[in-house]
Amino acid sequence: MVNSVHGHKPRTPAAHRSRRWFMNKALLAGGVSAVAVMGGYTAGQAGAEETSTADATASATPSRPPTGGGRTIAYDDFVGVTTDGTVISDLYAIHRTGVSTTPVVRAGSAFVNSLTDDQKAATLYDIDADQWLDWTNVDSNDRDGLALRDMDEKQYRLAIKLLKAALSARGLENATQIRKLNHFLGEYSGDTSKALNYDAYWFTIMGTPSATDPWGFQFEGHHLVINYFVLGDQVVATPTFRGSEPTKITYDGVDYHLFREETAAGLKLLRSLDAARLATAAPGTEQKTGTNLTVGAHNDNAVLPYKGIRGSELNRKQQKLLLDLVEVHTGTIDEGHSRVWLRDIEKHLDDTYFYWIGESEDDSAFYYRVHSPVVLIEYDAESPLAYHEDDDSSSASPSASATPTASASAGPGGGMGGPNGTPTQQHIHTIIRTPNGNDYGVDLLKLHLATDH
Repeated sequence: MVNSVHGHKPRTPAAHRSRRWFMNKALLAGGVSAVAVMGGYTAGQAGAEETSTADATASATPSRPPTGGGRTIAYDDFVGVTTDGTVISDLYAIHRTGVSTTPVVRAGSAFVNSLTDDQKAATLYDIDADQWLDWTNVDSNDRDGLALRDMDEKQYRLAIKLLKAALSARGLENATQIRKLNHFLGEYSGDTSKALNYDAYWFTIMGTPSATDPWGFQFEGHHLVINYFVLGDQVVATPTFRGSEPTKITYDGVDYHLFREETAAGLKLLRSLDAARLATAAPGTEQKTGTNLTVGAHNDNAVLPYKGIRGSELNRKQQKLLLDLVEVHTGTIDEGHSRVWLRDIEKHLDDTYFYWIGESEDDSAFYYRVHSPVVLIEYDAESPLAYHEDDDSSSASPSASATPTASASAGPGGGMGGPNGTPTQQHIHTIIRTPNGNDYGVDLLKLHLATDH
């Protein structure tokens, strides 16, 4: 075992874990990552009972069985996403990238050094802690670590500096906008005191920030979860979950349009396909439901076969568009490491599959997937949970005004979200993973321990 600065492996109390397991089983099975959320605002819509605590627990029934177990697994039981249950070996190696990790190491060290002893006890974990896998994108206050809102001014500044060092300018801007629209949703629903808050995002640190030894951090909150593993000058930034509801709105006089590039890049590739290729990429055998995401939280060992058109079946222009689409998602981390990541993905471009569900108009709600031995990306326009543009009975804060961009009217599910609701581009979820065992940098850590220890 690789120990943290405290020399022990913190474990979440059993009662705490049982609450999270119940929530995750009910809400996240089968990729339904936010059918009914904690905090009360959607729990009422979904017919959930509110408890006497600050959070409400909803009982939701997914439309399909869980793809990867639907609950937290232990770090030691992690396998990773595979196509058939068998991990492809020798995909990852410890090597020099030539891209410095000094800025993120220094930022991580400065943040850790700013913490009090009590904060360290709550925030610091061993490098192989179960905490890596114990994340969720739903709006819950039931999280480990230290929240931005509970930091003093210096700690807050250092925490944001750590994010800035790890992410690209575009990635940091996107993360900031997700947090702002999360706060908007709190104002819209009438409660920013819990998880629907700009600063309701938690940091945990795994290992000790180091230029040579493995370490990493997790930044976790509603619609934004970043897992960031560092070993020498290598980085693994998966799983990373990004989403928003709404995605296009004017708030406090600022116009927001989140996931515009992800939407446009998917459409551009799809529209480049001729009829034969289109029939393979978008066969129409699956229906676009209120949620089609398959490898969300707690689906770390999902078995997901390839679907769609293979990269080797695309012409050069279309392969370039496929790589451009990948870069939109991978380009959220530090620019140098993003380039390294993209080069590794490009090596497997012939074995990269592109799959589509739904229509293809500019404002259509659709799902797409990019899947290869070394990358898995999902984009999903989902049904609304809390924000309804045609709901005159719900008013946002005086500073917020909605700009209608897509219909959020109720479908078969009554507009309550989940698989039976009517999807819209006003609620988008995305996730990126590293299949075959290297999410959370697990494969690199195994190699490190085998060769250096």
